[in-house]
Amino acid sequence: MSKIPISELNEGRVCEATFLRNPIESSSFPFRATHLDGRRAPKVVLSRDPQIVAGTPCLVRVVKVTKPQRDDHGMIEVVYERPAPFRVDGIYLDPIVSRKLQVLLESGLNILLDGPQGCGKTVLARAIAQALGMRFIFFNCGAVIEATDFFASIQVRASESGAPVTDFVKTEVLEALEEAQEDPNRRTLIFLDELNRCTESARNALMPALDSTRRVYHPIENRFIAIPGNVQFIAAVNRGREFGGTYGIDAAQLDRFAPLQMTYPPSAAELKILGSRYPEVSRPILEEIVRIANRIRSSPDLGASLSVRATEEVCIYLKHPLMAERPRKMLPEILKSSFCGRFDGTPSDLSTDAGAVWKIIQHELGVSK
Repeated sequence: MSKIPISELNEGRVCEATFLRNPIESSSFPFRATHLDGRRAPKVVLSRDPQIVAGTPCLVRVVKVTKPQRDDHGMIEVVYERPAPFRVDGIYLDPIVSRKLQVLLESGLNILLDGPQGCGKTVLARAIAQALGMRFIFFNCGAVIEATDFFASIQVRASESGAPVTDFVKTEVLEALEEAQEDPNRRTLIFLDELNRCTESARNALMPALDSTRRVYHPIENRFIAIPGNVQFIAAVNRGREFGGTYGIDAAQLDRFAPLQMTYPPSAAELKILGSRYPEVSRPILEEIVRIANRIRSSPDLGASLSVRATEEVCIYLKHPLMAERPRKMLPEILKSSFCGRFDGTPSDLSTDAGAVWKIIQHELGVSK
């Protein structure tokens, strides 16, 4: 990667940078960066602007370059200009939703991602954490039965005498909250997946964590602990008639979140994503896969939707040497397992959802029965 010439860093130039805390504690500049606009800076980049958040990309303006003729001395002083454009690579995000998301992330509000199965909610949350330099904590709420299960689980082990001993073990959520208190300069994103798979009474334990109270009960130490400001929550829910074992989220719980609606990527976006991830699969076959997937998703007669994981699975099959030699011949059988297998029934029974999906595949590919 080339270094930016010092001659290009004139006073007033705006660049993108990601700062870390300056390891030199005696310095009057608490923030330090080594790159500008993705290129190595010719001198260390320093700032004392309190609007900068360590680990979060931002746009800064050059205000001074000291000792420009020296390669071994000097610095580039900058001030905060505005937030960097929010970008997540490798996934689709509607432009309007992307703007809303950036506003919510900058404000620190809790976010609720609501969308069909496999539309990319978890991938998006992980990408957000990576883009913003946040620690990512994944927690599946489907395992929560009691309120304390968010923060600790009960494990039974044998003692030296052989008698059973009960231990409380901290969950990733509780560990993350404790570590966030110890390191206030590191931001943490806690992702609560499938929030509506735990009971309403269990979710009530999260209410103080999500409102202005910002505290939770520590079941091991029998006390409340505060949630520091460097922790942000994102939750995801799947809602629809195809989902079993889910519970409704009441108005008070929903009011603790800023909701964002997600959906499957449009054909062009899904085609672009698959093409970048699986260059081994030819463009015409990728177009067939995406066309059939969207035909299935738009069918009003099916009781479930087809996730983007299904189209990725087809590509994983097709890029393998065992399949790559005859991809078009193998495609119908691969679609039968990867697409039909995600629906109730069997492909041979047209009265089932799996049979209806197989009928769509046959029609789109011109496959005889």
